[in-house]
Amino acid sequence: MKTRNKVLLDTIRYIVSQVKNKEIALQKELTDEDVLGVLQKVKKELNESVESFTKGGRSDLVDECKQQLEALAQYLPKELSDAELDAAVTDLIAKNRESYEKNPKSIIGICMKELRGKAESSRIMKEIQKKLHG
Repeated sequence: MKTRNKVLLDTIRYIVSQVKNKEIALQKELTDEDVLGVLQKVKKELNESVESFTKGGRSDLVDECKQQLEALAQYLPKELSDAELDAAVTDLIAKNRESYEKNPKSIIGICMKELRGKAESSRIMKEIQKKLHG
């Protein structure tokens, strides 16, 4: 508030309201993992907004959403790089070799559970697909 950064303030207020709404919906106090899920959902919504506004030619709104994404990034953990994600998926396949050999698609659930919050779901799925079909 003191810095008078309107975009940051609006973004933080929106995040807080989303967390409170989730608490009301679940009727319990959120865990750190739940809050991280809310932050990732807000990030996904902002990315979709950027895409929509870009298609609609609304560069002013694209800039605003990108500023909000930058503000949000301060509160999200750093994502794994492509090489780190590749190594993590390979490691999880190796650790769950028996399950993977019986049903290769079972690794999807294992990877999603283990890597949640460390990389976007779409990136995890792309990496798994490369392993399944590569």
